[in-house]
Amino acid sequence: MSADNQQERLETGNFLAGFVEGEGSFNISLRKKSDYKVNWQVVLSFNVSQRDPTLLYLLHQTVKCGIIKKRRDGIYSLDVTTPLDVINKVIPFFQEFPLRSFDKRHNFDLFVKAANLMKNGEHKNQIGLRKILEIRENINLGKGRKRKYSIYDVFPEKSLESSETIR
Repeated sequence: MSADNQQERLETGNFLAGFVEGEGSFNISLRKKSDYKVNWQVVLSFNVSQRDPTLLYLLHQTVKCGIIKKRRDGIYSLDVTTPLDVINKVIPFFQEFPLRSFDKRHNFDLFVKAANLMKNGEHKNQIGLRKILEIRENINLGKGRKRKYSIYDVFPEKSLESSETIR
């Protein structure tokens, strides 16, 4: 790779990381699945939404994964939910081009912890699922956060152990 190409790659990567700072999110969601051993599917997702899809196409081309779709409200979104793409493409991109704000970096770090647990298959047992859901409780804090299912839907309050026991 020539020095010019390397410089352009660095500029593009840093630019896209900055774009994601403002417009992107890292999420951990749940789907009820009766055919799963633990009755729940953990879904890691990275998404970015924007009215103009130009930068979404650039990001898609750069990370080489995800789907760009147009929502009913006219907003475009790039969504990556395939676990191997999240683990092998999205996470390494943001490790190479770090997010700079405390909140976004914190959310990304939690997302990486959950992804590593999933990579090791821990989402397939009750203890690992609980660890992931405890991580999930601390990601994307704020008034706009909505969850269809909470940790209490998976582990009713009376059966929750203290987090010290789990560690």
